[in-house]
Amino acid sequence: MQAVVLALALTGASAFVAQPPVSQSVAVNGVETLKDLAEANGDFLGKTIGFWDPLKLGSEGDFWGLGNEATIGYLRHAEIKHGRVAMAGFLGFCVQSLPIVAGPHLLDPYRGYVPNVSPQEQWDNIPAIAKFQILVFIGMLESYGEGAGSPEGYVHYTKGGLPGYYPPIAGKGLGQIGLNLYDPFGILPEQTPAEKERGRQVEINNGRLAMLGLFSLLSESSAPGAVPPLTIMDNILEPFGLGIKPYDGDVIKGFANIYTQFDIFNT
Repeated sequence: MQAVVLALALTGASAFVAQPPVSQSVAVNGVETLKDLAEANGDFLGKTIGFWDPLKLGSEGDFWGLGNEATIGYLRHAEIKHGRVAMAGFLGFCVQSLPIVAGPHLLDPYRGYVPNVSPQEQWDNIPAIAKFQILVFIGMLESYGEGAGSPEGYVHYTKGGLPGYYPPIAGKGLGQIGLNLYDPFGILPEQTPAEKERGRQVEINNGRLAMLGLFSLLSESSAPGAVPPLTIMDNILEPFGLGIKPYDGDVIKGFANIYTQFDIFNT
């Protein structure tokens, strides 16, 4: 479940997705615009720190010779995407730690299912072919989000497009699947520019918090006691069958059975 949620996170969820791409001169266009964005962010860090760029990436960064503005677009897009994945991952970790999800089932959800283990170990136990399908699905979503298939109106975030924008999925022939991942049923009300701007700030702030939260959960699971507030919470929830299950494995090794089964990188 967590892996699927992570895959869906790549499609985006917030004000970035529903709107058409706009010029980077409006969204992100150099250091001055970044300073304005930082000062306009009403969260605690935005008010107390403002524009913080110790590595000078905003003023001097030039990735792959694309130029500073393209580098800023890339970094902004990367932060938004990582925040979305972290929000979904945090929720997935919490859900997969619940007994109703991680406990015994009348029908095992997959071959080799082991009940009452940590979310990381659940991933370890998933068959290689299932992992492969999940990774392929993520790759397809990622490719489309990078402009594969030339979605109508799409402008890449390093070429003036809006960082974080994910184009609606739409086929070019009759009978093709069409899906707006932000509003699949077309029921959400139209937002004003001010509401969209607030939605962008909320998403970035929540994404930053989720990145800290997810790594805190993973740290506490791998090294119990590493995050004192979570340790206290875990001690309170443990009598109720809840809490953070310890994990002493290696998540990266969870990919090993994919490489072995499909003879990847073997000579």
